[in-house]
Amino acid sequence: MTSSAPARFLFWPLLLAIALLALWARGWGIWLEPMWLDEAYSAYAAAQGWDFLWHVVPRYETHPPFYYSLLRAWTLLAGDGLVAHRLLGLVCGMLSLPLIGLAAARLARIAGADCRLVVLATLLLVAVSPVVVEMTREIRPYPAMILTYAGACLALLHLAERREAGLPLFGRAYLAYLGCTGLILWLHNLGPLYAAALGLALLCVIRLRRMAKADWLWLAAGGLLVLAIWLPALFILLDQAPEWIKATWLHFSTRDLWRRATMLYTGPRDDMRAAAAILLLLGGALLWRVPRGRPLLAALAILAFLPLLLSLLISATITPVFIVRTMTALATPALLLMGLGIGWSRGRFGWLLPAAALGWLAIAQFGMVAATRAHPQGDWYRAVAWLQPRFERGDQVFAYPNEGALPFDRAARDRGLAMPSRPIPTAIPTLNPPPGSWYVSGSRGVPSLDRAHLRLIAQEPATRAVPTIWLLRLGPWAYDKGDVFLEELSRGRVEVGRYREGPIDIVGLRRADLTPE
Repeated sequence: MTSSAPARFLFWPLLLAIALLALWARGWGIWLEPMWLDEAYSAYAAAQGWDFLWHVVPRYETHPPFYYSLLRAWTLLAGDGLVAHRLLGLVCGMLSLPLIGLAAARLARIAGADCRLVVLATLLLVAVSPVVVEMTREIRPYPAMILTYAGACLALLHLAERREAGLPLFGRAYLAYLGCTGLILWLHNLGPLYAAALGLALLCVIRLRRMAKADWLWLAAGGLLVLAIWLPALFILLDQAPEWIKATWLHFSTRDLWRRATMLYTGPRDDMRAAAAILLLLGGALLWRVPRGRPLLAALAILAFLPLLLSLLISATITPVFIVRTMTALATPALLLMGLGIGWSRGRFGWLLPAAALGWLAIAQFGMVAATRAHPQGDWYRAVAWLQPRFERGDQVFAYPNEGALPFDRAARDRGLAMPSRPIPTAIPTLNPPPGSWYVSGSRGVPSLDRAHLRLIAQEPATRAVPTIWLLRLGPWAYDKGDVFLEELSRGRVEVGRYREGPIDIVGLRRADLTPE
């Protein structure tokens, strides 16, 4: 822009306003949305203890147990309620803001743009980015991944300035980079995709031609150190990958792929994509016209897009792994380039284009965040509220597959309801299912059973003694094809109620001898 006076005098009040906006977007209503299935998995694992986390979780989860351990340590301090679980993501989400702000300031200084304007523009976009906001509210590793990737971006920018000034590679920035790389590898099973991007981005900014012998030694030693730290997680991934490749609930489709892939950077609407593209191109142009900014432009492009491209390639050729939420951290380097775009100015009114694009994008994103404030992925509170007046003493919930008991039990607990559940065949994980069982979802802890074993369960004296069985199924079209378990449980029973919403399917089956004609 031609003048930075507003940013100079109003910088701190505007920064505070953006921080409050980000806090509202991430924190408001976190006590209203029930845990959905994946979140319930996180809470369940964290509640089982350290031995379970490091000896049992690796036997059925493709993800390393580090995040669950972090969540357990957090809940031991903050409590194990719904809000306490979500506060970890909120803290990570808010801590990412100053890291991104510092990275934006360094980037603006390198590009010769107004630091205050770039910082405010970047943080505004981060504050209301729909996907970033949504993932920050989840009890999953994504908020920690966003924070870690933001730290890695800041470390790389610091390294770029060090190397430009002729300073050695080794220093606090390099150690921070190594720490972030090791952490991202342990936070998620797709961490290697992020680490590959971080490695290539590092090569872009450290000026290989100016490397001294000590620099090469530190580069090699750092890479070997990160690899050694990651090895246990790699072994877990290699052990679980065959089952995931063989059977996974994910399905890869190229239909409207470019919109789904770009949604994590902007939002779901094409007008938002257009505004983001304008800012992205202008930010890239600012870096390109500064010779020392070109390596940074390459590094940020690699950080923003390479893991996404790799996930799409793996999904198309090996096994589906692409999910928007797993790639959310990639929004950070893209948002840095978009925020830098506000510094573009060519001619007297050249600032109008980036200002209009920023305003349009920020307003559209804010409206989307406000409109989707309470949109749970499976309303388990509504499900237990439906079941409560129908549930009588002696009744029992049969959860098939067994993972359905996780979000159900958590929702019942949050509402203070006593509705005992029985996971079929056992509680998560069922590592030694009966012969003839198979895994549908790629998880070794969630089996589907054949008819013979489902019939045995249905004919058990303990099962037949239950007055009303409330059969809870998640995606019966996948786990109970042909309604086999429903059919076996229905012998001698009468259907007395049904609830269905998304994958949640509850069928009430009351003993015929207890049902009035």
